Amino acid sequence: MLIVSGHLSVDPAERASYLEGCRRVVELARAAPGCLDFAISGDLLDDGRINVHERWETQADVEAFRGSGPSGEQQAALLAASVAEYDVAGWRSLTE
Repeated sequence: MLIVSGHLSVDPAERASYLEGCRRVVELARAAPGCLDFAISGDLLDDGRINVHERWETQADVEAFRGSGPSGEQQAALLAASVAEYDVAGWRSLTE
């Protein structure tokens, strides 16, 4: 399993618009082969922060989905980004 996690920084006045622009990306990701979870959401405490969380079955799955990455418009709106991929060797459920 692969986890992609981190955050993006945008102008607080543009966050809602940025998130709405990501709606289709989330829909496509969740329908993509190998996607276990995909979420892009506004942070509760920081109006300029967008949290990123993805879980994928394999590196090949995430690479096949990601393609060329964010659109030019989305890329231009970013003030900063800190997102990383993590290879998961094992896990345990906290809800079952």
